[in-house]
Amino acid sequence: MKPCRNQVMKSGLVGLAVAAVAFTAVAACAQTPAEIEAALKAAQDKYKDLKEGANADYIPALAKVDSKIYGIALVTTDGKVYTSGDIASEVSIQSISKVFTMALVIKEQGEESIEKNMGVDATGQAFNSIVAIEQYKGAEMNALVNPGAITATSMVKGGSRDEIWNKILAYHSDFAGRPLKVNEEVYKSEAETNQRNQAIASLMYAYGHIKENPAQACDIYTEQCSISVNAKDLATMAATLANGGKNPVTGKQVLDAQYVPEVLAVMATAGLYDDSGKWLYKTGLPAKSGVGGGIIAVSPGKFGIAVISPPLDAAGNSVKAQKAIADISNALGGNPYAATPK
Repeated sequence: MKPCRNQVMKSGLVGLAVAAVAFTAVAACAQTPAEIEAALKAAQDKYKDLKEGANADYIPALAKVDSKIYGIALVTTDGKVYTSGDIASEVSIQSISKVFTMALVIKEQGEESIEKNMGVDATGQAFNSIVAIEQYKGAEMNALVNPGAITATSMVKGGSRDEIWNKILAYHSDFAGRPLKVNEEVYKSEAETNQRNQAIASLMYAYGHIKENPAQACDIYTEQCSISVNAKDLATMAATLANGGKNPVTGKQVLDAQYVPEVLAVMATAGLYDDSGKWLYKTGLPAKSGVGGGIIAVSPGKFGIAVISPPLDAAGNSVKAQKAIADISNALGGNPYAATPK
């Protein structure tokens, strides 16, 4: 591999992901297009016939999604797009949406808005844990588990449900670089089976983290999780974070660069449910998974990558996506913790 040109990002962030984001030289690497394409093709070929995992079925609509969908996309910080496999098929974004609603709240209200309300710590418990709420009365968690995510959705400013929702959808679209839409079948299916999330919203309201209308917050959150995306959309969203909040394809500054390290820090500590630590240990990449089958990962200053494959492991993370992203990142030197000898 050719060496990377150094570019140090924002410093001063306290958290586990500091080394990955604040103090590591992470500029765009000089891999050739052929090297990137070869890495994607190798991962595509290696895992295309893997049969491990199963679709999420606690949301009935997700059980019906084609389990053979397998698409890979990588977008560099200079806007080059590389793909392999099925990038036409769309799945629901699910928990990956939590990243971008959290970013919207931070954009509107500053980084302390998240830290002081639901917190930025990993809970050590399941993503939809009620015990985690009770333990600290709704604090000491983060915006990537359901209680914190529903709370973050409740914090988006707007005078009506429509205004809030339209702002959330538009913000996701800005990250993706195209207008996104909701999968109405998934939304309906999820809304009919989200009683636990309704209870979570009520608890967060009872403890004062959601200020008003917890039912509305839960419903908007449910619709947010039902946004349809393909692998290219997700990779562009990840690349926007890799590029200091500027969409490298459209050129639009979606999130101020000063706030990107905070977003990546929470992704690093809590992005892959119960296996977040294992993922960071193996790859060093801030990432977020969704039970629709997608995973995004960010190599700061280099690229964003996404893989869609619906079959999940026991922790709720796409089996193929984890393996493919790890292989591709290793091939391209994506781990921001890895020092390059001089």
